[in-house]
Amino acid sequence: MELIKGQLMSEFRLKEYQVTNTIDLIDQGNTIPFIARYRKEQTGEMDDTVLRDFYDRLTYLRNLHTRKEEIIRLIEEQGKLTEELRIDIEKAVTLTEIEDIYRPYRPKRRTRATIAKEKGLEPLAELIFAQDIYAGDINALAAPYIDAEKEVHTVEDALQGAMDIIAEMISDDAEYRKKVRRLTFEKGTMHSTAVKEREQSVYEMYYDYKEPLKKIPDHRILAVNRGEKEKFLRVKIEAPEEEILRQLEKEVIKPKASLTTGYVQRALADGYKRLIAPSIEREIRNDLTERAEEKAIRVFAANLKNLLLQPPVKGRVVMGFDPAYRTGCKIAVVDDTGKLLDTATVYPTQPQNDVATAKKELKGLIEKHQVDLIAIGNGTASRESELFVAELIKELNRPVYYMIVNEAGASVYSASKLAAEEYPEINVSLRGAISIGRRLQDPLAELVKIDPKHVGVGQYQHDVNQGRLDEALKGVVEDAVNSVGVDLNTASPSLLQYISGISKTVANNIVKFREEKGKFTDRKQLTKVPRLGPAAFVQCAGFLRITEGSNALDNTAVHPESYQVTERLLAKLGYRLEDVRNRKLADLEEKIENIGLKVLAEELGVGLPTLRDILKEIQKPGRDPREEMEKPVFRTDVMKIEDLKVDMVLTGTVRNVIDFGAFVDIGVKNDGLVHISEMSDKFIKNPMEVVAVGDIVKVRVIKVDVERGKVSLSMKNIKE
Repeated sequence: MELIKGQLMSEFRLKEYQVTNTIDLIDQGNTIPFIARYRKEQTGEMDDTVLRDFYDRLTYLRNLHTRKEEIIRLIEEQGKLTEELRIDIEKAVTLTEIEDIYRPYRPKRRTRATIAKEKGLEPLAELIFAQDIYAGDINALAAPYIDAEKEVHTVEDALQGAMDIIAEMISDDAEYRKKVRRLTFEKGTMHSTAVKEREQSVYEMYYDYKEPLKKIPDHRILAVNRGEKEKFLRVKIEAPEEEILRQLEKEVIKPKASLTTGYVQRALADGYKRLIAPSIEREIRNDLTERAEEKAIRVFAANLKNLLLQPPVKGRVVMGFDPAYRTGCKIAVVDDTGKLLDTATVYPTQPQNDVATAKKELKGLIEKHQVDLIAIGNGTASRESELFVAELIKELNRPVYYMIVNEAGASVYSASKLAAEEYPEINVSLRGAISIGRRLQDPLAELVKIDPKHVGVGQYQHDVNQGRLDEALKGVVEDAVNSVGVDLNTASPSLLQYISGISKTVANNIVKFREEKGKFTDRKQLTKVPRLGPAAFVQCAGFLRITEGSNALDNTAVHPESYQVTERLLAKLGYRLEDVRNRKLADLEEKIENIGLKVLAEELGVGLPTLRDILKEIQKPGRDPREEMEKPVFRTDVMKIEDLKVDMVLTGTVRNVIDFGAFVDIGVKNDGLVHISEMSDKFIKNPMEVVAVGDIVKVRVIKVDVERGKVSLSMKNIKE
């Protein structure tokens, strides 16, 4: 364990107390959001992202340690464990290294070498491999091993069997494999070709594509993998074979030529081509894929977090508009709390084109419910629907704005069991419109109802390890939900189950308790919820808000364990709890400055990070960190791609960030692409250094392809 701690200290640049405390907190069953928010003194204020990376690495190193112990045991049971071998195993830093060391001792299926050993040819192989016989006849050396009963009929049979054994010996050597792997990666190339020449597909750029392995970008690895999986591409790794064989010969072939040198050379070449090369190709491709998948998962996770933390649009009545053609556009009006007020289906698009009736019906709904915003889904018929809404807005007597909303996952939600439970009387097709309207009002509360894979901000998400993706995205949702906190009296089970320490069952129990007993008025009432024990209460209490509870601190992120400290702090500064509720702490900062934060922390017996958090919370009870972010762009008129001109400067919203750039909604049908090379005047490796999902950015049009509906944008040299 001490070795693992040392490695974590080095890799994460942490102090010993941080590593020791964090491991202890994890092992005690504390969740990452809880540790990040309420155990800052112990961790040295590590944030949730670092803590999740720390947790993943700790898990890997523990698995590595367990595997080392297992391999030592397995080799020892064979009676082949030497002190040198034990040291090599203990020094290994990756699972690949350990498996290379274990390779010669692993139980094998029947191979050419094992068959040759069964025929008694191992002593001959050892003689040949020693390369210290300089005179005589090779036939005379092999003749004693001819044995018809063992199917060794000739000298050639004996020599071939011996070379098969030597080939496998070389293939099983961990050091040789390490060198071959390094040379292949550093000097090899990936080469993809078309399965069927001239067949049109999205993979045409890869029909004769070569790129050095060490330079190939992650997104291209995943693209090539998908093309291979869909049987459009053949993919192989081309290794520097001659150089590899030269390097292996330096290691294996003795300087002075002997009677058996030529046979060892042939065995070496066979061992490389037949055994090592295919195995190393699989390993390198697996490693590249794993790296690319991890990168794709990280990109998806970052995009998802930014999407979930988009600022809510509070206090507005919203009309959700789910566009369609033949089946009609589905409409749902929700009030400022997200409650469904009305639904309708209109047909302003093809083939009906009943614009007049649609306008009349929507004007009636807008007037009846005092609609402020129209949220239009960005799917099929979105363009035509946007034109219709822009025209409708001009004819209204009150200010109404619209916004294009990413509807990814709305149809998945509509047909889900959860949607059926929420709206049992509402038709499946109308539930999508409700989701579109509500995700504008509160993206976090609505999007947690949908499998994160379907929210439309990923890259190759269906090509990566689904278990790892699910685990990472669940962590992202947890961190987002807990960083915002939820209203205990209005949160749905979907939202509650992401709160630290709360399971799906407990989330349902909280809602049931609320329905039966009435609104929660005190966080302590949580302990009466079935299956929510003391440990779960500690984990979840600080993330659950009660807006009009008996204790003003229940509407803050101050944890109940810090209530006494907070009350002593308020008393020392001349305030009461009610002053927190009524926001009457105007001169708080001045009083703190006069005393000194450090002095105050010592007097109260509390850590500085916790004290800072308490002060931040009591100044703004009910604070929603999302409200400090830039608000979304609302529109009243539509822009067509034909309206765009080169060098035009526009304001847009970043919809998705990928390896090679970002897609920005500028108000035309398709999002424009800002390539990574057009993001900054300085060199950047990752688009996320510059932008994030939800950012409002100024962009300049640099190319418009009307026929293909593509727009290229730049964030450089913006002149307004």
